[in-house]
Amino acid sequence: MSGTGLSQARGRFRAVAAEKLADTRVQGAIDTATGRFYTAREKAWAELEDVEELRERARDIRTRTIDDLERHLADFTRTLESRGGHVHRCTTPEEARDVVVGICRRANAKLAVKSKSMASEEIKLNDALAEIGVKAVEGDLGEYIIQLAGEHPKHIIAPALEKTAGEVAELFSAVEGRKVSSDLVELQRTARLQLRNVFLTADVGITGANFGVAETGSICLVTNEGNGRMATSLPRVHIALMGMERVVPTLAELAVLLKLLARSATGQRLSSYTTLVTGPRRAGETDGPEELHVVILDNGRSQLLGGRYREMLNCIRCGACLNVCPVYRKTGGGAYGPVYSGPMGAVLVPLLVGLERAPDHPHASSLCGACTAACPVKIPLHELLLELRRDLVAEGVAPLRERLAFWAWSAAWSRPWAYRVSTRAARLGQRFGGLVGPGRTWAAGRELPSLVSRRFRDR
Repeated sequence: MSGTGLSQARGRFRAVAAEKLADTRVQGAIDTATGRFYTAREKAWAELEDVEELRERARDIRTRTIDDLERHLADFTRTLESRGGHVHRCTTPEEARDVVVGICRRANAKLAVKSKSMASEEIKLNDALAEIGVKAVEGDLGEYIIQLAGEHPKHIIAPALEKTAGEVAELFSAVEGRKVSSDLVELQRTARLQLRNVFLTADVGITGANFGVAETGSICLVTNEGNGRMATSLPRVHIALMGMERVVPTLAELAVLLKLLARSATGQRLSSYTTLVTGPRRAGETDGPEELHVVILDNGRSQLLGGRYREMLNCIRCGACLNVCPVYRKTGGGAYGPVYSGPMGAVLVPLLVGLERAPDHPHASSLCGACTAACPVKIPLHELLLELRRDLVAEGVAPLRERLAFWAWSAAWSRPWAYRVSTRAARLGQRFGGLVGPGRTWAAGRELPSLVSRRFRDR
């Protein structure tokens, strides 16, 4: 299974997490941003008459759609192409990159403006475009900041949440060649000036797609800035990258999902811009692209259909699970890798690239279940993480020492006499210095309760 921009090396998570934990500035920035999103979501959900009923409806829509995914994708393709659009089904990131590169070459493109797209990060599109001489500029403010810094997004909704106003001012100053104030109004004005000409002169606009509507052949873009609409209406060519699972059957069902998406992501009733794009510009219309291409990406998603992890395809990318996760709120997004982070990333990345390439991700959770409670479509994220931990052992991906330790623990606690011996030994061990070896490392950051001298079973 090809991973491209998703793959991770063993131990990277712990190394990056340790670095972020030691950075008090980053800790404060993450706490502030995620805390604000968390509070806003709670208030927005409370406004709904019956949020649990709405979540059940949304979960049912996503489940039914994924269960009959090929039919809905075929309907979407047929409807969009009848309206003059082009659909490209791509199995691997390499295929998707080749399609986009081919479209840009035929358009003689030199400049591409992008609206925020996690799928483009997933396939490392910017690097591929640079190789053929196409400059790709991020039009989303957060993504633009991250691009100037040479980094990857740290959050699905707020890519630059770890950056301070002072750091952004330094990045903008480097572009301007003059000192830019860290005043927020000045930063916004500077960003507009820097990006305006990009929107006006770009040959190609590249966006993601929050949803594709099979009934109308439309793609739905949900943004809080005008970059999405400018990227889809000003350039001659519009390319939309969409994960194959993002299709929804009808506009009525889209409305249910939109009712939860913005509320779960930012606490808004509706995002500032919710845009439906249906085909390229028609005769008599004054704006819109001459060509519309929708690139539908598989990249391992089809292998999840019908299996234990198929519910992960229900994800609507709201980011709510990140904002409540105690692990993400301490480590930040960088530890998870360049694309997906938080609980949804901890599940999705190993499924797309293989456990052996992301072995730390299933352990990036306290299993408290907050992510499952926050998910608008009720994906049991903490249960899926437990399943992945079982797979780590079953597939021999976990280190031999770890597998042996858990085998010994399981063997000891599956027999009454062995349980009594092991707990008695634990009490003695605690009296003479506590855990040893890997256990001492595990306990270093935790407060362990004292074991009583007389067990309940003894009584």
